[in-house]
This record gives sequence, structure tokens and C-alpha cells, in this order.
Amino acid sequence: MKNLYLFLFLFSSVTIFSQNILKGKISGKDNIPLEGVNIYFDGTTISTISDANGDFSIKYEPNANNILAISFMGYQTEYLTGLDASKPLNVSLTVSENELKEVVITKNELFTREQKLKLFREYFLGKTNNSKSCVIKNESDLRFKYDKEKLIFTASSDKPLTIVNESLGYKIDFELVVFEIAFSKLSISSKDVIKNFYGGVSRFEDIDNSVAVLERREKTFQGSQMQFFRNFAKKDWGIKKFLLLNDDNSIDPLTRFKITQEEDFVKVEILPQPKGEIKNGNLKDIFAAYNIAFNRTEESKITFQTDSFYIYKYGNNSNIESILFSGKISEKKVGDMLPLNYGIN
Repeated sequence: MKNLYLFLFLFSSVTIFSQNILKGKISGKDNIPLEGVNIYFDGTTISTISDANGDFSIKYEPNANNILAISFMGYQTEYLTGLDASKPLNVSLTVSENELKEVVITKNELFTREQKLKLFREYFLGKTNNSKSCVIKNESDLRFKYDKEKLIFTASSDKPLTIVNESLGYKIDFELVVFEIAFSKLSISSKDVIKNFYGGVSRFEDIDNSVAVLERREKTFQGSQMQFFRNFAKKDWGIKKFLLLNDDNSIDPLTRFKITQEEDFVKVEILPQPKGEIKNGNLKDIFAAYNIAFNRTEESKITFQTDSFYIYKYGNNSNIESILFSGKISEKKVGDMLPLNYGIN
């Protein structure tokens, strides 16, 4: 059974066609202004902190559907969308409930914590050279659960995971919302994985902009899911870019997709695929499935469980939970993740 990996990112759709400055004030308990609050747009390097008066300003794309995250120790993180830069944003944070999670020790555990950590690193960070340079600074905050009846492995953390990626020169704070791996049998081996997905909210910080790091970033971007969707929106296909294939035969993408520019995003309608071409019988509700190749060499497969979706300026898109990748492109996980605004001026 071929492994199939689903990347579920809670990155809302982002568009940049004009830029404004969003201003606001953050307060806490008893309406006291909070200094040092982290304010950032999910999945990007666009961030700031509040000053002694609780005031902040941040670059804002008014036509974006991106998530603005507001995070401060001791308070619940706020997630905001649909912002209006013409009006000051006043946010009152809610004090967190200091509940200590009970640590349950189960006898006769089939798998050790080290085995579970190894599995988590593989399906969260990946196994590429960039991934191998990643270190999760607070792995002790991770909690794991294996449902032996449903054959599902899950991971969670009450605190954001702090990831240092020396290869790509980023420090990433990743709030893990969901992480799940489904197995074909009671196992913790990657060869028995049927499907996995993870999602969360992330903030990127540049820690190294050396020439070598910038070159590695660009190499990582080439052939990535982000580049694929950016090219898709521009109808930019080619032998040295991405090719759409049925088996090994090249297909004209314009005969398989209707791509329409609609204001600040691109709408993609997936035209019905001849049933004889769809060969993946392990998944239900498949609307279309194609092979794709980057630069003639990197082969992947894309499966659509939706008949339409939207692509935004940064290359992220709607319905991502219904668009599945396997093959080369799916190997790039958090260890190869670039900020959504990478390469966008």
C-alpha cells in the first residue's frame, strides 16, 4: 500500500496587492496595557511586539484572509481575521486557566517514548537534509497517544514548539493544533502508515541570512508545494518547471483545469477526469488524480477530493485538506517549510 501524506495547514489565505499598516492596543486583566505581546501573521516573518503602552503597528495586506495571532505568556492566544486597517484594533486578552494536565502512565505500553519521538520527528520535521538540521528545543512538552483500536497515533502540546532550523536560518514557533498518523495495522513503523496530517499556527524569525543559507532556501523552494501552487495560479507550466502527467504522458493542464482570476485570488475548477485514468482505489471521493514532475526528475502525485479551490498570492490555498500529495513533494515537511511570504516583495 503506497503511503499517502496529507498536509493540513491552518494557514488562512493570503494576498498582497496593496499594503496598509494595522495599528492597535493590547490589554490584559483589569484593562492594563500589556508590553511585549507577540503579534504576527500566521506562517510568515511579519511580526511585531507591543510597547509599554500596549500599542503596536504591523504591515497588513487588507485583501488577505490571513490569521493575525496575538500571544502572551499567561493569556489565551487570540486568532483574528477580517481586519479593517482603517480602524484601531483594541484587543483584551483572556487570562489562561492554569490547569495542570494529568500525566497518565499506562502499563504494558507497546511502544517507548523514544520510538514515538522518532515517529513524530519523521512525520513532522521530515527526513531531508534540512530536516536533519532541525532541533525542537522543547520536546518534553509533547504528549503522545496511540489508539490501539483505531490504529491512530496523535501528538499534542500545550506550549508552542520552538524549532531551530540552522540549514534554512529560521527559528519557528509552531502552535501544534493537530497531528495524526493512521496505520494499516498495530505498528509504529513508517512502512505501515496509510495517511498522516498535521496543522498549526507558526511564526518565523530570521536568524541567519548568509549567502549559503539564502542559496539553500531557494533550492528548497524549487519543486515545493508553495512553488507548485504559485505556478498553477499563473498557468506557468513547462519541462523545466512542473509537468502534469497521466502515467508518463504529458497533459495540457488547460484541458483539465479551468483557471479564473477573481479579484484578489485565482479560482480553480477541476474538470471531470476520465474514470479509466483514476487508479488509486485506497481513497474515496476522488475527483481527479494526476502525476506531476518537477524539472523532469522529481516525481509526485496529486489527488483532488474536491472539484474546485482557490489559490492566493502566496501560493497557499483553500480546501487544502482535500488536496493530497504523495511522492517527492510530500517529503518536504516542517524541516523544509519556508515563510508564506518567501520571495514576495
